Amino acid sequence: MSKPALPQGTRDFSGEIVRNRNYILHAIRSVFECYGFAPLETPAMENIDTLTGKYGDEGDKLIFKVLNNGLDREEKKAAARAGFENVLAGKIEKNITERALRYDLTIPFARFVAMNHAKLVMPFKRYQIQPVWRADRPQRGRYREFYQCDADIVGSSSLLNDAELAGMYLQVFERLGIQVTIQINNRKILMGLAESIGAAESLTAITVAIDKLDKTGLEKVKAELSESGLSAEQIIQIERYLLLSGTNQEKLQQLQAMFAGTEQGRKGIEEMQLVLNLIASIPGAEKVVADFTLARGLNYYTGTIYEVKASDVKMGSIGGGGRYDNLTALFGLSNMPGVGISFGVDRIYDVMEELQLFPPASANTSGVLFFNLGAEESKTAFQFMQQLRNTNICCELFHEFSKMDKQFKYAEKKGIGRVVIIGENELNKQIALVKNLKTGLQEEVDFKNLLQYLSLPVNED
Repeated sequence: MSKPALPQGTRDFSGEIVRNRNYILHAIRSVFECYGFAPLETPAMENIDTLTGKYGDEGDKLIFKVLNNGLDREEKKAAARAGFENVLAGKIEKNITERALRYDLTIPFARFVAMNHAKLVMPFKRYQIQPVWRADRPQRGRYREFYQCDADIVGSSSLLNDAELAGMYLQVFERLGIQVTIQINNRKILMGLAESIGAAESLTAITVAIDKLDKTGLEKVKAELSESGLSAEQIIQIERYLLLSGTNQEKLQQLQAMFAGTEQGRKGIEEMQLVLNLIASIPGAEKVVADFTLARGLNYYTGTIYEVKASDVKMGSIGGGGRYDNLTALFGLSNMPGVGISFGVDRIYDVMEELQLFPPASANTSGVLFFNLGAEESKTAFQFMQQLRNTNICCELFHEFSKMDKQFKYAEKKGIGRVVIIGENELNKQIALVKNLKTGLQEEVDFKNLLQYLSLPVNED
């Protein structure tokens, strides 16, 4: 029998990890709901036509396809065998696969809106916290199965929404104690770049290459642009664009001169200026940086785009998103503008773990352990335990009669703050011994006062 193992790029989550992750999710969810967003969940699988063609060629290759079941007829099996090479090449082959695991939460959300828009109150604000899957190469901070937390607004073109989403990022990461830089750009500015060099038809190739700047460096980006058919002069102009520096305002002024003759470029600069002006009134606005190298190589973005990076840890982006005014048109619903952001929960977890930002309390399950010291003693302890639980005090009774040393070790390993000892002598006297494992202090408490005593905070000094 082979040793048990996990699929590459996936992980098990212990109780401590789940509790710490819930700490992150609580911070995110509370901000979502404070801003008026409602929860939504969609299936793990979507029809493959729903997903493919929405993420660009690079993204389509990373979609996990689900094999059809029920291939019980010989002609179906033969057709499946014939099309298997297409699947390996990243193509759709309906004889083999008609469904796929969701790649992100945005496209399923757009599909949901297209199917239900007549019943939704517009603008519709939803948040979604679910796992997604990508057939990516696993590495630190990059997994094949991971959680995303999305917040999206559809049915409004107002750039107030774009500024609010940046504010949500600032508020969440402030609560979690993570120092971040929020990079912001506008896809219309990238369109303006392509127009200004006479290469509007090469916008996708340009954005895909620029999106790799952080990973591969400028020289490899220039080489990729050359391979896509751009001239040396066009690449020089793109390089000049990528090397813009200064404050947000200084960079915008330089862009205005570069894009004087491009309508899309001018519009992108105007939108960017308005969003930055709105963000300026939000606490922490200095963390929002205009970064015109930001491309986010997904085809559906049409306006503002965001990317969040932790300042104190070497890690990829821990959040990102943007405006996608044409997204629902992919499903037959036109004139439905939208904008959204996503939190990379697994990367946020890695950042918080490295920086030791999780509060100690998030690792504790029970605040009180009742020792099991015999049948009658444990019966009394059980009654007290249920009363405490009814007042939302977390507690447990050791599962069997055992030596006290073993029960003490159990409490210490689980990080339980107090133990309650009711033995034969204590039962006769109608008292309990309560020991604070943080300080070592032990006190006798009358049964009639025990519940009130245990409801007081634990003294750790």
